[in-house]
Amino acid sequence: MSDSLAFTEWEPIYQAILADFGFDRAADERARDVAAEFAEPFDHDRLAVFDGATVAVVGAAPSLTAEIAAFDPDSVDAIVAASTAVDVLADGDIAVDLMVTDLDKNTATARELTHQGTPVAAHAHGDNMPAVREWLPQFDSQHTLVTTQAAPTDAVANVGGFTDGDRAAFFADAFGADELRFLGWEFDDPAVGPMKARKLQWAEHLLYWLERRRDDRFDVLDGRRDALTTDLTTLSTSA
Repeated sequence: MSDSLAFTEWEPIYQAILADFGFDRAADERARDVAAEFAEPFDHDRLAVFDGATVAVVGAAPSLTAEIAAFDPDSVDAIVAASTAVDVLADGDIAVDLMVTDLDKNTATARELTHQGTPVAAHAHGDNMPAVREWLPQFDSQHTLVTTQAAPTDAVANVGGFTDGDRAAFFADAFGADELRFLGWEFDDPAVGPMKARKLQWAEHLLYWLERRRDDRFDVLDGRRDALTTDLTTLSTSA
């Protein structure tokens, strides 16, 4: 990987996420260890397409269907997509180079992608151990990169990020992307519940942190930066 995020740099942010949501670190670590039973070391050369590339980071917001109509896949070198965004892209005959998922939706899509040879980053955390046990054995492990929010192990990676969408951006960064372009993102989606809304707050702050780390400007954050902080250790989204 390129200038990959070290866990020592990520850990204070991870601890802030745990504190804000009341998540159990030990549960994340158990999920990581369960996932490791089904993981193999991933050949990072499989994602060399991101190195020096212009990468589309595709979220699963309701606006994605309309945005695809104006999107030219040839304008980017690679596509990384979160969760159900993969299905929406497929409906538009657009293939992805990497799917990022925490196995809460369209897991059959993720499984099929691995068997077709497309890499899938499958995330294990404290709330999805049943899905990890059910689905990871069905994936082609050669094309599966298992990830964790906790400390990484030999076969389980941590590139940073919290939601599938922002973790997709962290993946593109970790594997050397030169430019990130964003499609299918709505931080203020009124259709989501309170928990998802809080996670979207974290997602935009994490993207702001990432763009500052990259000395970059993400167009998806235009008009929003004044309300964002890079001191994520102090961030609280609770009412």
